[in-house]
Amino acid sequence: MRKRLGSFRPSRRLLFAAGTAAAASTVAASGAEAAPGGPQAKAATAFSLGAYGSGVLGAWERQARAISPEVQIRRTRETDGIFMFGDSIGVQDGPALAQQLAQLGITIAVHNWAGRPVTPAVDALEAWAQEFGLPHRILMSVGSNDIFTPPAVEAQVDRTMEIVGEERTVYWVNVQAARTAHGPDVKVADQRNSAWINLQLADAQRRYDNLRIVRWAEHLASSPNRLSRLLRDGLHPSVPMGQRARNSLIIDAIKAG
Repeated sequence: MRKRLGSFRPSRRLLFAAGTAAAASTVAASGAEAAPGGPQAKAATAFSLGAYGSGVLGAWERQARAISPEVQIRRTRETDGIFMFGDSIGVQDGPALAQQLAQLGITIAVHNWAGRPVTPAVDALEAWAQEFGLPHRILMSVGSNDIFTPPAVEAQVDRTMEIVGEERTVYWVNVQAARTAHGPDVKVADQRNSAWINLQLADAQRRYDNLRIVRWAEHLASSPNRLSRLLRDGLHPSVPMGQRARNSLIIDAIKAG
C-alpha cells in the first residue's frame, strides 16, 4: 500500500539537489587538480569521473551472470518461494543464500548479473512477472551499480512496487560503496552516492507498506572495523565473513516477514 509523505518529501528533494551540486563541484575540483594540461585535459578528466564523481557505468551485458533455468523458476513460483534480482554481489553470494533458504524450506530462483544497475534488473522482474507470475516475496539485491547515476533509483523502486502490487513483499538490500581501487575523490563520491541511493530507498519505504529495507549499509557502519573485515574491495562482501553477514541480514528480514 502506497503511503503519503506530506511535507517530508520536498525536503528530501532539496537534499538530492544539494547532493547533485556537491557531486558536480567535486568533479570540477578534481578536474582542475588532476588535469593541468588545459581545457581539453580537464574535460577528459571530468568525463572519466562521470556526472556524479564515481565514474561511468561499464558494459555490464558481457559480465558474469547466474540465471535460474525455467524449471527452477516455475518450481519457485509454484511453491511460493522467492525471486531474486541481483548484481555481482548476487552472483557471488547467491549460491550460499540459496543453501540457507533451502534449510528453511524456501525455494529461490535468481536473475543475478554482474555490473547491472537497477533499471535492467527491474526489466527482468517485469519479464518474469509476465511470463511466470510472481511469488509473494521478491528480493532486490541491486543498486551498487547506480552510484554512477544515483537519481535513477527512485523511479525504478516505484516501478518495482507497481509490478509486484500491494499483496507481495519486496526486500531491498541497501548499498555501501567506497571502492578501494580508486583514489580519495572517487571514494568520497562513492560514499556520497551510496547514501543518496539509500535515502531514496528510505523514502520509498515510507510510501509503501510492503517494502522492507535490508540495512547492509547501517550494519557496516555500526562498528569501526566492519568495513575492512566484511568488504574485500570497498564494495563486494568478503568471503566467507562478509558474505555470511550480508546473507544473514537477508534471512533475518525474510523471517521477520
